[in-house]
Amino acid sequence: MYFVLRRKSALQVKIQWGPMCIYFPPTVGAGGGNDIQWCFSQVKGAVDDDVAEGASGIRFLTWKWGAVHTSEADIISTVEFNHSGELLATGDKGGRVVIFQQEQENKIQSHSRGEYNVYSTFQSHEPEFDYLKSLEIEEKINKIRWLPQKNAAQFLLSTNDKTIKLWKISERDKRPEGYNLKEEDGRYRDPTTVTTLRVPVFRPMDLMVEASPRRIFANAHTYHINSISINSDYETYLSADDLRINLWHLEITDRSFNIVDIKPANMEELTEVITAAEFHPNSCNTFVYSSSKGTIRLCDMRASALCDRHSKLFEEPEDPSNRSFFSEIISSISDVKFSHSGRYMMTRDYLSVKIWDLNMENRPVETYQVHEYLRSKLCSLYENDCIFDKFECCWNGSDSVVMTGSYNNFFRMFDRNTKRDITLEASRENNKPRTVLKPRKVCASGKRKKDEISVDSLDFNKKILHTAWHPKENIIAVATTNNLYIFQDKVN
Repeated sequence: MYFVLRRKSALQVKIQWGPMCIYFPPTVGAGGGNDIQWCFSQVKGAVDDDVAEGASGIRFLTWKWGAVHTSEADIISTVEFNHSGELLATGDKGGRVVIFQQEQENKIQSHSRGEYNVYSTFQSHEPEFDYLKSLEIEEKINKIRWLPQKNAAQFLLSTNDKTIKLWKISERDKRPEGYNLKEEDGRYRDPTTVTTLRVPVFRPMDLMVEASPRRIFANAHTYHINSISINSDYETYLSADDLRINLWHLEITDRSFNIVDIKPANMEELTEVITAAEFHPNSCNTFVYSSSKGTIRLCDMRASALCDRHSKLFEEPEDPSNRSFFSEIISSISDVKFSHSGRYMMTRDYLSVKIWDLNMENRPVETYQVHEYLRSKLCSLYENDCIFDKFECCWNGSDSVVMTGSYNNFFRMFDRNTKRDITLEASRENNKPRTVLKPRKVCASGKRKKDEISVDSLDFNKKILHTAWHPKENIIAVATTNNLYIFQDKVN
């Protein structure tokens, strides 16, 4: 046996062991030979001058008191790549879903990877009113999840607070002509006037992308839906609200099965709520859900129909030295994601990202501090409600790097192999294509260096809550308030 170390390209290293070849993806860090340099690629959304460009790529004007403002409906509320990475979907507070498609011709040119243009835009949800409870149901899209592609069409699930919809995204570039009983304008003919029979034919037409609702799953949640997750059997999915998790079949809309119910008989005894839930990527019987107390419960649907008794409980003992009035708030988990391999899961609380091994429940195997410098600012963050912000997190395609957002339009990456981290900023100052992003540093106390920013200068109104990583390439999508930034690695 022998092994040969070869550099396949600037981005990959090949190890040949006898007849076998193993390719190692690049790592991410703040500098060094194999580290990724992230470059600006695109930005979608409102611009700073008099004309604004919506996330759909449509230019519009919004006037308020003589100045230009972006409306609250344009605030991006979710971002999601499909399984191939060719499509990128965003949802906003106005109930719209905008899908971007990676340009085909740009896939050949390495320096143009990541060029996404508008593919389809449609209104997924409308505002509703619950007359029985006198509650207004807003149209904001909480989550989008893609189904794996099995034919020419694409399917995705989108949800607001109460209703989940299955959408079919299909292309049409031909139209039928030559009907016998119908005119070309659609009017029907008198059958008695038909003297000859024609064979209808298809004629080419301009490409049209249609979005049509195939299923509507409603009336199953009393509380606001915070998560949807598609099972690995691709036939069922779960939806979670504050107190319950339901299991649905994609073909059945009139009923679902309640698999978790933590609602107490007396609501005054309520001590925690469900914050996120997700199916295991490989085991169709396994799912996890996180709570506002900082615990994660893994459940096996083979054990019982109602999974009130968890199979595993993941919880880290609290450090008594860090105990404060805000401990319970900042320990609440805002997002949970399984790794692609299914061996690990990642959780995000207010100050940190934690990686858990499914075989070890008592503590995480890795903990990364996202913005520990904010611990001294928790009082002011509580007063302006920022302490309740729900940050999401994501894995890269090889599970070697994790990414999450922060304030001041900063986002953080943590390399699990090298244990290095980097802070980058989504800003229009670096809006020239292929401009390399400069690492940012925050000065918590003491004398501030030239390239550092003081923690007192951070803008808490600028925050990155939603991020997504291309499943196969080093392309990331980062959502600021109403802008979608797309970055890619620098290719020489």
